[in-house]
Amino acid sequence: MWAAGLKWMFLIIGTTIGAGYASGRELWQFFGHESGLAILLFSLFFSVCCMVIMNISHKLKTNHYLPVLEEIVGSKLTGVFDFMILLYLFTTTIIMIAGSGATGQAFNFPNWWGMVIIAVALILLFSKGVNGLININRYILPFLLGGMLYILIMFTIDQHLALFSHWHEQRNWIAAFPFTALNILPLIAVLGAVGNKVTSKREIGIACWGSGICLGVLSYIYNNSLIQIADEILLYEIPLFAILKHYPFEILVLMSILLWFAIFTTAASGMLGIATRLQEYFQKPLHVIVVGVLLIMIPLSTFGFSTLISFIYPIYGILNLYILARLLMYPIWNKMDRRHK
Repeated sequence: MWAAGLKWMFLIIGTTIGAGYASGRELWQFFGHESGLAILLFSLFFSVCCMVIMNISHKLKTNHYLPVLEEIVGSKLTGVFDFMILLYLFTTTIIMIAGSGATGQAFNFPNWWGMVIIAVALILLFSKGVNGLININRYILPFLLGGMLYILIMFTIDQHLALFSHWHEQRNWIAAFPFTALNILPLIAVLGAVGNKVTSKREIGIACWGSGICLGVLSYIYNNSLIQIADEILLYEIPLFAILKHYPFEILVLMSILLWFAIFTTAASGMLGIATRLQEYFQKPLHVIVVGVLLIMIPLSTFGFSTLISFIYPIYGILNLYILARLLMYPIWNKMDRRHK
């Protein structure tokens, strides 16, 4: 039970901690000063939403997200949100590919090197089907979370940062809603693709509450560190490097590798949602569909990492508020829908 719960927990976290999150760019876009309460609310909302999604996918034994989506938003709006999810997964996976290129540029490698490497890795991963993604998350995520927590805690200690000194003002609490909404949409796609592999409600509880707590703690410590370097963030495509400049080159290399794996796991999760959905129409192996999608994505990933995040993420965060409301109020709205049938 615990092993299965942790497996799904790592899948959830791997879907969420992508290029935008791990680099600090996404956190800074939504949080920053006076956001302690916002991060606490995000952790709670995130766990509840994951519980609803996983319970639905488990009940329906799904292998792609469409039945889960229909259960959440209703049959009338399913088509609209189906298009939104595909577009969202497509654009965010492009952002991950751009993020891979940006990571390579930090070491003076050409931008296209990072893009080609992640494309090849995705094709190899999906040659093993859905289980390839589940297994790789199980091994990568503990190192990724441990590495990020280590460097952030070390930075907090070295800079003598106070973790709870900003709680007298919490005017940014409302940011919890668009930030949670932004991160929930890809989880509908990913968790909807594995509903037929979930075996019990206990593993769902472990996965959902565990991922919410882990992401809440990591987000709070990370945001607190970014507040201290607020004046420098504009100078960096990836804010994490503004923290890493205080440490030896070896740590920069290690964290850059971990950052790339964060980018890779989220790109893989996005590709899983796209490929399992398109597989229903094209009836081709997953890795063949992945190759076709990547041929479209790579040319579009040259717009710039921070530009894509700053433009696309806030828009989707607002558009997805309806899905967030449906998930948080699902037990009530589900009863109302049954009465009207």
